[in-house]
Amino acid sequence: METQRLVLPEDLNHLGFLFGGRLLAWVDEASWIAASLDYPHCQFVTVGMDKVEFHHSVRQGTILSIRCEREREGTTSVSYRVEVFDRRNPGASPIFGTLVSYVSVDDTGRKRALR
Repeated sequence: METQRLVLPEDLNHLGFLFGGRLLAWVDEASWIAASLDYPHCQFVTVGMDKVEFHHSVRQGTILSIRCEREREGTTSVSYRVEVFDRRNPGASPIFGTLVSYVSVDDTGRKRALR
C-alpha cells in the first residue's frame, strides 16, 4: 500500500523542518491502514517500531510517499516494512524506514488470532 502526505507549516518544528513525531504518526497510521485492509476482520494495536532513524531533513511543501509492505505474519501479530520517500525525487534514498508491528486484539484487549 502507498499513500502520500503534504508537509504543511503546522507539521514543522521550531527550526523549520518536519517534526519527527509527526512523521512517526503518519507511518503508524499508514501501516495500520495497510494491516486493516489486509485483515479486515481484525482490530490492531501498535506493538512497536524496530528502529527510528531519520536519514534526511524534510522542508515545508515536500510531498512524501509512504510505502507499506507486509513483511512477517505470526499467529496474532503482523509486521510491515515502511519506507518514506520524497515523491518529487523518485531516485533518492528513503528519508525514513522502519518495521512496524501490530497485534490483533479482541474487544477486551486480549490477543486474537489473525485467521
